[in-house]
Amino acid sequence: MNFKEEKLSSRVVYDGKILRLEVDKVRLPDGSESVRECVRHSGGAAVLLIVENKIALVKQYRYLYGKEIYEIPAGKMEAGEDPAVAALRECEEETGYRAQVKHLLDIYPSPGYTDEIIHIYLAECGEFKGQHTDEGEFLTCEFIPLEKVIKMIESGEICDAKTVAAIYKYLSIK
Repeated sequence: MNFKEEKLSSRVVYDGKILRLEVDKVRLPDGSESVRECVRHSGGAAVLLIVENKIALVKQYRYLYGKEIYEIPAGKMEAGEDPAVAALRECEEETGYRAQVKHLLDIYPSPGYTDEIIHIYLAECGEFKGQHTDEGEFLTCEFIPLEKVIKMIESGEICDAKTVAAIYKYLSIK
């Protein structure tokens, strides 16, 4: 059976700096119609930076969760931007390290309502140049031993999907 849905119409509900919200009417495989609320996003890039077997994690307050969380350095890509370039930029801004990166994996953080793709890269070592976060960005960068990061994931202290995916992917290729 073909599960493809056909877009019949679309309307923009909101168009902001970070995302665009569209409501689409679609025809389902059985011929009936439904509605899809679509969050359009230019995507993100993230870096699993490892220096001397320690993982660079940034800790920052995330308004929607109402608390500080640990995550690997990451940020929004500009439209058409090369994901590797965005990953390098975010790594240097948030950790202070300029490093070479290689692609690790891509993830779809929530495929039920957004087209966002997060491109995750691996960087092992690098040269410290100095942290320079974006205006309005408040975070700290900590280097935590890999074994402790795994325990933080297992205990639920780290819940960020891109971070968990990056760590487990790294463990599978290490």
